[in-house]
Amino acid sequence: MAEKRERERAFLENGGRVLEVLVAACNGKPIPIRTFSYKELSRATNSFDPRLVVNNEKLYNWYKGSFDDRTIFIKEYKEAFAVPDMAFADIAVSAKASAHKNVIKLVGCCLETQIPTLVYESAENGTLSSRIFVSDSPGAQQQPQPMAWQSRLKIARQIAHAIAYLHTAFSRPIIHRHVKPRNIFLDQHDVPKLCDFSLSVTVPEGETDVKVELLEYTIGYVCPVYFATSRVTEKTDVYSFGRVLLDLLTGKYSWHLHKVDDEDTNLINFLRNHDVNNIVDPAILAEEGGANVKQQLQAVLQLAIISLDQDPVKRPTMVHVTKELRRIERFVV
Repeated sequence: MAEKRERERAFLENGGRVLEVLVAACNGKPIPIRTFSYKELSRATNSFDPRLVVNNEKLYNWYKGSFDDRTIFIKEYKEAFAVPDMAFADIAVSAKASAHKNVIKLVGCCLETQIPTLVYESAENGTLSSRIFVSDSPGAQQQPQPMAWQSRLKIARQIAHAIAYLHTAFSRPIIHRHVKPRNIFLDQHDVPKLCDFSLSVTVPEGETDVKVELLEYTIGYVCPVYFATSRVTEKTDVYSFGRVLLDLLTGKYSWHLHKVDDEDTNLINFLRNHDVNNIVDPAILAEEGGANVKQQLQAVLQLAIISLDQDPVKRPTMVHVTKELRRIERFVV
């Protein structure tokens, strides 16, 4: 009985907030998202069976579930680490950006949990992380085949476009603030889907940056300026995306690269002082390719380097990054 009352209380509290954020995010336009009961989601995931977890993060778990003969993804926040505002931010940005084909689609939510549980379309081929880092797919019965270079390049361009969309498609820029390979799902056709808007923030009108709390679990892809000042701009996402580019190029976590060379403790110095062939994922080098592919690899490396510049002003915009990646793709005859 107490649990039922608690779910009813959460439903009422969360319902008002969700309605408020959807109205604010979408200018009063109706958003077709469904409300799920906790029983429905529990049934869809076999009582949130740990074996159905497809992505385990500090803030939340993603579960693969089945509802009405349809595969869905369910994002359950961990109350020990997350707060309700993260779910509301996720709902607001997901609703605003749902028109973009490279943003994971929000299907609905459950308001009966302390922090709303979110329901999304499924993405059957896992995270980008599990496809390019062998260590991120330990539970797989067999390791996935190395991702082809042209597929990596296409994914980079599509995700760059999705981030540029957040920065430019609305009246005020939205900063994702958590761009990394584990926050990019791939559908059955390997179409990338940017996800996790729980840390996203909107730049206030008349401002160029916003001060936010730096959370320890964002470290790794975090811009040094953000780390030092707790202020974020669109260039914060550019830096994080530059790290993702390096991950795609090398097949390794980018912060591990320069640690293998005692003489180059600075990542940018390491990248500038090493030939692209000594940095790139051996699986890419094993592919058949000529001078055009070498050009692509070198161009992507240079784009990553300028995206990681210590001075945010010198970094390109995500619109420029998208255009450059499209140009690089055309190197292949």
